[in-house]
Amino acid sequence: MTFGPDLKVRSWNAALEKLTGVAAADAVGRPCWEVVGGLDEAGGVICHAGCSQIRLAKQGWPIPSRTLRIRTDDGRTLVSMATIVASCDDDGPVCLHLFRNGSLEPDRPADETKLTPRQRQVLGLLADGVPAKTIAVRLGITEVTARNHIRGILVELGCHSQLEAVAEGRRRGLL
Repeated sequence: MTFGPDLKVRSWNAALEKLTGVAAADAVGRPCWEVVGGLDEAGGVICHAGCSQIRLAKQGWPIPSRTLRIRTDDGRTLVSMATIVASCDDDGPVCLHLFRNGSLEPDRPADETKLTPRQRQVLGLLADGVPAKTIAVRLGITEVTARNHIRGILVELGCHSQLEAVAEGRRRGLL
């Protein structure tokens, strides 16, 4: 499926019709988050009107692939989703969501997670509840640099919030 910066579905192919049970005629023109209804594996809402995927795309950041449960005609189905910025029009990026049945490959163990030593240090401070501004002061770096480290952590761990990154860091044994 493709969607624009207004988050409205622009195209919906036959494979997605088969996967979800939603006809293209019923999906095109509707908000993507409303049609897909993505939830994480714990039931948390992923797809919503304040989509972090489009926010990342607008800022030129890579969008990590993720596993989610999407709405289907018989309940919910676990899929992996990759997002690609296909093009940009006058209003902003046009994105392509690619769905595949099942989850992503198993998570990498902590020793294979490619966080830099500084990113690990920043992640530890985030786990202690330290805000970015204070992280910058403690580490003797600018606030912009601290925020860049935080963004790098989010991308590497495939997370959308600092809290999620801390939880993921703990799950992977990084903290």
